This record gives sequence, structure tokens and C-alpha cells, in this order.
Amino acid sequence: MPAWLTDLLARYGYAAVFFGVFLENTGVPVPGETMVLAGGALAHYGHLSLVGVIAMAILGATLGDNLAIGRQGGRRVVERFGRHVGVTAARLREFDRFFDRHGAKTVFVARFITGLRVVCAILAGGSGMRWPTFLAFNAAGAVLWSTTITIVGYFLGHSWETIERLIGGAGLAGLVVVLTLVAIWIAGLRRQTS
Repeated sequence: MPAWLTDLLARYGYAAVFFGVFLENTGVPVPGETMVLAGGALAHYGHLSLVGVIAMAILGATLGDNLAIGRQGGRRVVERFGRHVGVTAARLREFDRFFDRHGAKTVFVARFITGLRVVCAILAGGSGMRWPTFLAFNAAGAVLWSTTITIVGYFLGHSWETIERLIGGAGLAGLVVVLTLVAIWIAGLRRQTS
């Protein structure tokens, strides 16, 4: 485990886990997942409580996503700048239909995909997803993600390099799959509007 991470967790403990995850979920480029893994590893060695790390990660993930700008600014940003990346009014309507049908599942699954985890709250808010639905699926995803990542850190804490390789590879693979599906979807929309 990197010395800076050990030092940060030794000084601030649960607060470091909470703020790492919280900031990552508000869109600040902070290694929140790494903080949870490290918290789990330190729980393995008795420096932190496993339940405490999981609780702080859940709280940070849920609050961070719920404070994101999605509902207030996400739609305006997409409508104003979307045309620069090919998001037309027709594509935006198609996106809204997709989120109407699959939004809750997307919010839940996005928790496990690097990159998508950070922007999903904005996408959900921008599509007009009802807040109670978002909160329920976001919190459920946060519980499962926080528990899983903390336990991985706990059981593989003796081999930090293995943890980074497993988690980084899985998140990257998930991101590639999502980007591929989005590219296929956009290509299909372009054919329909042509």
C-alpha cells in the first residue's frame, strides 16, 4: 500500500474513507475506491473496524451522488453543450426514453463501473428521474459496492498490487463495455435520423 495512503488513513481514519468516496461521487477526481480498499486492508490488520469502513463508504457514496448537480444543472448542460458531442434534441429524447425504462438499473449498476459511477447521478437528474427512485437504487448500489470493495480490501490487504490489478481491470472492462454499447446505440440513432 502506498505510504501516502497509509499515512492519510492513519491520521484521519474513517473521515478519510468518507471524504474520499464523497468527493469522488460529487465529481472531484479523488481515488474514492482506493480509499475504501485501503480502509478494508487496515481493518484486516485491526487498525479500523470493517463495519465502520463499510458504513463510511455507504454514507459518502450516497450523499455524494445526491449532492451532484444532475437535477439542477445536468439537463441544462446537455442542452447547451450536447451538440458539440453529437447530442441532438432527438437523441436527448431517446436518452430520456432509455432512462424511463432502464434508469433504476443503470443507477444501481453504474456504482461498479469506473467513470460511470461519477457521472450517473448527473445523467439520472438530467433525464428527470424521480428523486425517491434515484435515492433507493443509488443507496442499494452504494451498500453492495461499499461492502464488496471493503471486503476485497480486507481479504486481499496483504497483496495491494493484486487488489489494484483486480479492481482496476474490472472497472476498466466495465467502462469499455459501457462505451461500446453507447457507441452502438449512437450509431443506431444516427441511422434512424439519416
